[in-house]
Amino acid sequence: MRMYDLIKKKRDGGVLTEDEIAYMIQGYTDGRIPDYQMSAMMMAMYYQGLNEAETLTLTMEMAHSGDLLDLSAIQGVKVDKHSTGGVGDKTSLALTPMVAACGVKVAKMSGRGLGHTGGTIDKLESFTGFHTDITTEQFLSQVNRIGIAIMGQTADLAPADKKLYALRDVTATVDQMSLIASSIMSKKLAAGADAIVLDVKTGSGAFMKKEADAAALAREMVRIGNGAGRKTTAVITDMDQPLGYAVGNALEVREAIDTLSGSGPKDFLELCLTLGSHMLLAAGKADRTEQAREKLLGVIADGSAREKLAEFVAAQGGDADMVYHPERLPEAALKESIPAENDGYIEGIVCDEAGICSLMLGGGRETKEDVIDLSVGIVFHKKKGDAVRKGEAVATLHANDKAKLAAAKERLSRAVTISAEPVAKTPLIRQVITQA
Repeated sequence: MRMYDLIKKKRDGGVLTEDEIAYMIQGYTDGRIPDYQMSAMMMAMYYQGLNEAETLTLTMEMAHSGDLLDLSAIQGVKVDKHSTGGVGDKTSLALTPMVAACGVKVAKMSGRGLGHTGGTIDKLESFTGFHTDITTEQFLSQVNRIGIAIMGQTADLAPADKKLYALRDVTATVDQMSLIASSIMSKKLAAGADAIVLDVKTGSGAFMKKEADAAALAREMVRIGNGAGRKTTAVITDMDQPLGYAVGNALEVREAIDTLSGSGPKDFLELCLTLGSHMLLAAGKADRTEQAREKLLGVIADGSAREKLAEFVAAQGGDADMVYHPERLPEAALKESIPAENDGYIEGIVCDEAGICSLMLGGGRETKEDVIDLSVGIVFHKKKGDAVRKGEAVATLHANDKAKLAAAKERLSRAVTISAEPVAKTPLIRQVITQA
């Protein structure tokens, strides 16, 4: 078998066999196939596309290119949740304690933030002492003991995807639907969960700006997951404005705690209930969506979801008392509001701009080596469609640097638009996809 022949075959519209894809991925992972040949293959795939069988085989080969996380030692059905990333997306902070309090085992691998999207691990490190550098044995034991554990992504998980993504990033072959789906799902399958719930964002703050593209990606990932024997559900959700009101690490943690205390933003709670319901259904903890929602609301009402967050934080070295006293979380020294310039209704908040402004304040990373300020960010006071009076605060910036504050304030002011006429609110949940 020669890589030259495989490139020519795909270039001319042929369908690659399982053996051919296995040869290609294994050879590239161990260095036998050079970058220039794989670059040519990626471009051929970009233009010719992949059919369902090719996409599933590519995903499985990438998933098996390194370590597979064996979760068989964890009792019960293991359900994973993945988000395609957004602004103010603190969902895992509230959702995972909620479903764990309902008896669903959550063994999750998460990453750090880069650019205008935040990372779950960074947010959790707002709790003094919290860490994710635990061994696989500790990870499995903790899930069995308290129902939840989160650790950082390992270098040996789907290494073929890491190499391929870096190559696609510099060869203009990133935005091909099958390649995007394979990249995401190879890591999810390698992480070992029995069922997967996907939160696929669409809008100005998402990778997929158009809902039709987000739905196509969701269907592709559901098809892969189900084809690999994992019950997979995708929920298309709005990211045309920040999720909830808070953007920034410690600020988002506070909002997640508020939600677990019964006083969080309605849109954020609705997302947690929707995703959580599908997680409970997949784990067999509920028979109907309505029953699942009742259980999730129940663990908020009786305080057990908040207790589960505290138990989880303590198990990973964090100060659990901060869950009950969020005023002890990191807090910025400077606060300045953006007033509405006139009466009207919030017409829109350019979502990615809000993320960039938080980044400018120090709340995100331009490069992986950057050190972030956990205390800074933005708290919005209005959402799309809300009425506002002239001079009323639309958002408050939290900062520790006057120059950064001034620059972020000027930029964020341009990202919020006000209409004289009433504006319809945008639905958060767009679609639910269970079969491709």
